[in-house]
Amino acid sequence: MTHKIERKDAMIVEWDMPIRMSDGLVLRADIFRPEGDDRHPVIMSYGPYGKGVAFQEGYSTAWEIISRENPDAVSGTSNKYANWEVVNPEKWVPDGYVCIRVDSRGAGRSPGYLCHNNDRENRDYHECIEWAAVQPWCTGKVGLNGISYFGANQWRAAATQPPHLAAICVWEGWETAIAMETITAASPVRSARIGKTCR
Repeated sequence: MTHKIERKDAMIVEWDMPIRMSDGLVLRADIFRPEGDDRHPVIMSYGPYGKGVAFQEGYSTAWEIISRENPDAVSGTSNKYANWEVVNPEKWVPDGYVCIRVDSRGAGRSPGYLCHNNDRENRDYHECIEWAAVQPWCTGKVGLNGISYFGANQWRAAATQPPHLAAICVWEGWETAIAMETITAASPVRSARIGKTCR
């Protein structure tokens, strides 16, 4: 598999960037970033749905519904980089963000054995966050974003306490109870504060 870099649609797009994990396995990521040599914060997602599957093609019924009921979500962009339940780089890169989509172990273009929600997946996400933070185009701040699976795995990644994780934005991340259990494992003080807010 070849890593390819293109300049297109006012972005630098890196397809199938290799990210080596601590056990030697190489995950693959697509990276969309502003042109130039400046450093930018990252918005990352990590999941099993195939980073290269176009929203319109892979999830056509959902695409039709969102286009009809929430036209603002699909306006102002060509949508050719739109992907299931993650940010659209055409909307975020112009505002100075790097968008990274990582295919999880055993999914899409990443090799290995697919095993959702396990310790290895949490470790992989942690390592991807730390990898992104030290790239020459990154400010050292990495945020996570995504819906459903992409939301729930943010809680687990945050529980591993990556030093460069600056923010998570969980949308419909399964159940608040699951999230609270994960946060509790990471930080009892923080979970007590958040728990009171969520109830």
